Amino acid sequence: MSTTRLPADERRDQLLDVALEVFATAGFHGASMNDVAEAAGVTKPVLYQHFDSKNDLFAALLDEVGRRMRTAIDKATADAVDGKDATIRGFRAYFRWVAADLDGFRLLFGGAARHDAAFAEQVRAITSDAATAIAPLIAADVDDDTRRLIAHGLVGLAEGSSRRLLAHGQPFDPDAVAETVAGLAWAGLRSLDAAN
Repeated sequence: MSTTRLPADERRDQLLDVALEVFATAGFHGASMNDVAEAAGVTKPVLYQHFDSKNDLFAALLDEVGRRMRTAIDKATADAVDGKDATIRGFRAYFRWVAADLDGFRLLFGGAARHDAAFAEQVRAITSDAATAIAPLIAADVDDDTRRLIAHGLVGLAEGSSRRLLAHGQPFDPDAVAETVAGLAWAGLRSLDAAN
């Protein structure tokens, strides 16, 4: 067991990082609080000081992974010069996040999170939040409802492409994938203006 006493925030972050590895390896139903505590080098009471239950820990982990994904995209698009630049930067940041954090992607978009009633609504809220962040970046002459619809479509495009990459099981260049997917998205967005 760990003899190093960390400040509460640092300990919580450490526990979330370890829990991500444990849940990614064993799945939600296959992992226990004992497994997380042991992997973190702490006692179970220390783990329970930060999280009331396995469900509470998993929900906090989903929020943290969603925050990391959103932060990567927000930082990348903050100083985009136009709609095309925002599209490219956003997809590049997203696919770099997937490549760097496969466990996080699998946790957020994998079986337990998507199909377990306890977490499905939380994942929907995280993806909806991502779409809400993307909507203002869409450089097309459309009304707000259409802009939100498109933003959800872009989130689905990114997620679906990522699922295909991971199912294929081969290493991938996130920047090359981003260029392809962003090109498709940008062509579609530009066609909206042409139609108006």
